[in-house]
Amino acid sequence: MQNLLKRLNTFIHKPFFSEYRTVFGLWMLLAVVAWALKYFHHSYNNFLIFRQTFWHALSHLSLYAEYPAEYFDHNHYGPFFTLFVAPFAFTPVWLGLLSWLLFLSFSLYVATRTLPLEKKKLIFIYWFCAHELLTALFMSQFNIGIAAIIILSFTLIEKEKDIWATLLIVIGLFIKLYGVVGLAFFFFSRHKLRFAISFIGWVVFILILPMMVWGTDYILGQYEEWFVRLSAKNQDNQFALMQNISLLGMIRKISGIATYSDLYPICIGLILFGLPYLRIKQYKNPAFRQALLASVLMFVVLFSTGSESSTYIIAFMGVSIWYVTAPWKRSRADIILMIFAFILTSMSPSDLFPAYLRKNYVIPYALKALPCALIWFKLVYEMCFKDYAKLQDKVISQIKV
Repeated sequence: MQNLLKRLNTFIHKPFFSEYRTVFGLWMLLAVVAWALKYFHHSYNNFLIFRQTFWHALSHLSLYAEYPAEYFDHNHYGPFFTLFVAPFAFTPVWLGLLSWLLFLSFSLYVATRTLPLEKKKLIFIYWFCAHELLTALFMSQFNIGIAAIIILSFTLIEKEKDIWATLLIVIGLFIKLYGVVGLAFFFFSRHKLRFAISFIGWVVFILILPMMVWGTDYILGQYEEWFVRLSAKNQDNQFALMQNISLLGMIRKISGIATYSDLYPICIGLILFGLPYLRIKQYKNPAFRQALLASVLMFVVLFSTGSESSTYIIAFMGVSIWYVTAPWKRSRADIILMIFAFILTSMSPSDLFPAYLRKNYVIPYALKALPCALIWFKLVYEMCFKDYAKLQDKVISQIKV
């Protein structure tokens, strides 16, 4: 047994597994695998919803009505999405689905590469999140794109390219609302006035762009329908088995109480999320800012009733960034949390996880959220009490010695 483990360890640490081209090839292969399994089994309903929004807009039909002859469920993305998805709607379904999945995987790969981290840390993120990426690809949703938008908007602000950062934030906002969390990085901008002006400018532009293509009255009506549909979805999600897989959902499903408002835990979450902002002197430390990026990625999933299993590619990117960016050596407890997250959050939807536990505990009580919630609470504690500057200087001095 010892000899087998030694061989396995030697195999994993071969240079091949630590190359960017290897993980890039893996992430693109995962997109192709997801495409093959979904297309040839005719189980690509979400993509049909997306591509049909373009054709419905072209015919001035409701973007949020039911079309049982075309697909089941509703569209929940904003009117701007009709233009964003257009390149994937013109092609045959097989090519549109394949290119859509490749685009999503590629966008998150590129966004991750922009993080100012050592190669070994980036490689860890790619491998650690690979299975969660596959889960998200199977659902064909834009959650992968949202993760890319949040990360890339952060790195663009770091590079003082606020105009392009705000464009991404606004695109995310007008597609799935989640993108608005990119505003959390405003306080790290060195050009706050430019950030604010460009954000307002992009909001106006993205708001009216669909009107210029499809007509003002039609799009204004669709914006109204969109908010009605989102409100209805929020109500439907409360105890939905495969929805509200969040900290909010876990609390509600374990308690079984339907009468209280989600605003109570959300307000508590917002207070905890906002506390690290009081440590203004820590802003200058890259590790502190990266910790906030991790917090944003987890918070937006944990405190949303719309979170599904496939949404966790966003939170899982946050988990991996939390782990690798700390300017101190991670403790045994942190390692246990990471293993716990990989097993319960990432592996629980797969056939490798015990079906009995998944069906009777993980799904009914939204336990997929539990490891990410524990890590987020620990992250908030670290950001509130640890001196990132002192610890980072200590690490650098040790490296020099």
